Amino acid sequence: MPILSRGKHRNSRKGACFMEMASVLAGEKWSDHPRCTHPLLADLARHVNDATSDENRHHLSLLIPEVVGLTSDDPRVDARIALRCATTALAIASEERQNVLAVSVLSADCVLATLDGRQSDDLEPASRVALDAAPRAAAWARSFVRRAGVAVKGFKRHAAPGTVRLSVHGIAEACVPDPDAILRQLLVDAIADTTALCRPETTIPTSRPAPSPSAPAEA
Repeated sequence: MPILSRGKHRNSRKGACFMEMASVLAGEKWSDHPRCTHPLLADLARHVNDATSDENRHHLSLLIPEVVGLTSDDPRVDARIALRCATTALAIASEERQNVLAVSVLSADCVLATLDGRQSDDLEPASRVALDAAPRAAAWARSFVRRAGVAVKGFKRHAAPGTVRLSVHGIAEACVPDPDAILRQLLVDAIADTTALCRPETTIPTSRPAPSPSAPAEA
């Protein structure tokens, strides 16, 4: 059994990343982009795999079976994953990342509002909490989103993958005691969110990470 390691591997003798192992479990051709998993969830798994330290990456291995067969064309999946990433990262990311992450929170929430038929200014509780943790970034983001607007197709194609990447990097480089644990919990929660949309008959409890340190002071 190959050991989880960073990056893409030609074959199992060279090692394996999270999604390459998923391709094996799914009975697919060796690949870090297997068809068995929703593309954005797979993208998150690859980024978490690569951003987690060598000492703690093996803790991700138990999650690999949970992503196999977890896929859907529902655009809410992309928005939900992006929202989970942005709300997790915003409070602890460095100040220079907070404006973009706050835009991501508002944009993802707006997309979900559009798809669910609710008012765009009626934010989900987690979105409100995340934005309250970075008030200056939130104010800037509200102004930006009002000017730029949010399109569902454009968000799915461009903004959602960018949100995942920025969020993982923001968490990995944050001044917090255990970023690896936060990254793992982010993946756990994103899997649960995706499962709730792809397999609504299945209930997967999610545990929350310990309260994070306060966001970096804003100038």
